Amino acid sequence: MPQMESVAIGVWVGIGGRYEPKRVSGISHFIEHLLFKGTDRRNAKQISETVEGIGGYLNAFTGEENTCYYAKASHKHLDTLLDVLSDMYLHPRFAVSEIDKERQVIKEELLMYRDQPDHYVHELLTEIVWPEHPLGRSLTGTPESLDAIHRATLLDFKRRKYVAANTIVAVAGHCRHDDIVARVQRTLSLSRNGAAPSFVPARDGQRAPRLRFLSKGVEQTHLALAIRGYSRKDPKRFAMKLLSVIVGENMSSRLFQAVRERHGLAYSIQSSTSFFADTGVLIISAGLDTKRLPKALDLVLQELRKLLRRPPSAVELQRAKDYSIGQMRLGLESTSNQMMWVGEHLLSYGLIHTPEEIERKIEAVTAEEVQSIATDLFRDNRLSAAVITPSKDDKAVADLLSFS
Repeated sequence: MPQMESVAIGVWVGIGGRYEPKRVSGISHFIEHLLFKGTDRRNAKQISETVEGIGGYLNAFTGEENTCYYAKASHKHLDTLLDVLSDMYLHPRFAVSEIDKERQVIKEELLMYRDQPDHYVHELLTEIVWPEHPLGRSLTGTPESLDAIHRATLLDFKRRKYVAANTIVAVAGHCRHDDIVARVQRTLSLSRNGAAPSFVPARDGQRAPRLRFLSKGVEQTHLALAIRGYSRKDPKRFAMKLLSVIVGENMSSRLFQAVRERHGLAYSIQSSTSFFADTGVLIISAGLDTKRLPKALDLVLQELRKLLRRPPSAVELQRAKDYSIGQMRLGLESTSNQMMWVGEHLLSYGLIHTPEEIERKIEAVTAEEVQSIATDLFRDNRLSAAVITPSKDDKAVADLLSFS
């Protein structure tokens, strides 16, 4: 992107929550925190000052299947960004004092999220979508698993997972590929030992709707529905994405219009999709007045059932396609998002799909395919719900939770 002033660099590692043993769940996220806490050359303050002092920013995230450390600044400071990220990756100190302190910080983070019902309801939901499976665990771990993670555990996990075969450097912005390759070879030289990790496949043993109901003193009831779907490599994922857009990804979607605009039952209601190596999920979430929960849930399921009876109109489907393509194109104007696109595609697929390829796949989806996907997905053995509410009447929710 030679017209841009900025350059964004991401160091991606193919490791995340689903690769962790239960005993030390949260270790990938723990390591992500610790890489910011000092290296052999820089303390924590110097790491942030080096990047912020040139007008840039530095951050990271941990997901179910990958971890990314990224930075952005003017292209004139590319070497500085690459040096800081390489230093963090190669030479973290893992000082015992920092480990003990950060363990407490993460425990506070865990408690903070539990005090945010709109966030916590999604953690409860994943627990029942993938029960007793790594995908169903919190990425931050538990107080017990965090206490089981010591310096030797962290060092061993990083040594085995942070290897060349499991690492990608993605760069986007004012840069040239050959030049970047040469710079990375100089600053981030990795051992060829080690291999990409394997994971436990997601199980599919559900026979009926699942409900996690938490009665808690909150001001608003929080509802989250999950419908298990397809993996990121399944060709049907494009129709599933368009189904999500039609159902609830924007203000003109069916659920927003029905639940908020026509009936005034919620301030916010939305849908989204997540795709993993071997599975995926469509999620619908809403914040509601407690007394309106049964009516809202019934209305949501009614709207979903409509797609079982007839496909979306040509106009509605085209609007969903234009929205999906437009959002993708707008996002890719950013150097950060281009870097994310490159890193995610290389880790997930081993190649980079072009926006034009994705656009063709989206445009090829028919209304009949969307209805076929709805027929396949909208089944009781794929449906789960989590509710955080001051009410104690879980039966009112359980009785409604069905597509039949």
